[in-house]
Amino acid sequence: MKLVAFGGGHGLGASLRALRRCRPALGLQLTAVVTVGDDGGSSGRIRAQRGIVPPGDLRQALAALADDAAPSAVTAQLFQYRFARSPVAGDDDNLAGHPVGNLVLCGLMELLGDPVAALDHAAAMVHAAGRVLPMSREPVAIEAQARGGDPTRPDELVTVRGQHEVAINTGRVEGLRLLPAEPAACREAVAAVREADWLVFGPGSWYTSVIPHLLVPELAAAIRASAAQRLVLLNLSVEQETAGLTVPEHLTALSAYGGGLTVDVVLGDSSSVDDPEPLRQAARSVGAKLLLAPVAAADQPHRHDPVGLADALLPVLAAVR
Repeated sequence: MKLVAFGGGHGLGASLRALRRCRPALGLQLTAVVTVGDDGGSSGRIRAQRGIVPPGDLRQALAALADDAAPSAVTAQLFQYRFARSPVAGDDDNLAGHPVGNLVLCGLMELLGDPVAALDHAAAMVHAAGRVLPMSREPVAIEAQARGGDPTRPDELVTVRGQHEVAINTGRVEGLRLLPAEPAACREAVAAVREADWLVFGPGSWYTSVIPHLLVPELAAAIRASAAQRLVLLNLSVEQETAGLTVPEHLTALSAYGGGLTVDVVLGDSSSVDDPEPLRQAARSVGAKLLLAPVAAADQPHRHDPVGLADALLPVLAAVR
């Protein structure tokens, strides 16, 4: 069974950890397709200084798919290790804030001359249980049109540019686009979508991690044309960028940006949905059935529990038509 998961950051990492648990029972061939719009933190610094696709979300996906056994687990831990500021260097410490994996991926991209080759090599280093691909070989900028985020202009539609700025925007997003407007899709990602049995969206930041895949024309066309079943994993908490968006509206936004994209299954957490009926109706509006299960971590209810999520996903994925 071939499965492609779309997203970025911690949300995609949560779904990949769960899917990795489902892999032996289903013989899953996993592919993670990751956004390349990050412009903050270490990724933003590397992107600005070296001109490569931002490595942070790609690194997170590799770590989520890494083998738990030593020495792969140690290598994955090394990838995630972030340099603290050195008391020796002080403010001149250029390594401070960089995870080792970001630097490794940067070096591999420059050495091999191709982000996909770099990711394949890094995946072998951690014995990843799947392949990690960028949605495009070129970095993109995310630009939103938002209303209500500027208290001095509460009714005015303003442009918010950059993934970080969109993520912390407090206004209601009314439009989203990428710059360049039509980035070339990663051809390996398109091929994976065409061969997939399942396409999985979310969880994650809706406007900066999930929907951007649907703004890459060739990738979006492959998603719409795919015969695969489509699954949406809902977020457990409201994020700042979607503060004005209800949970049901997450589904309608995904469908709208996907050009009328339909979905087969929507999976949410049973403890975080007070009234399932509006969500069930929203799921029906995009062609999906709603499933609710205990997928939140007991000690961190805003994060998915990989074991609970895997238990919920396994029978759903096994029922592929």
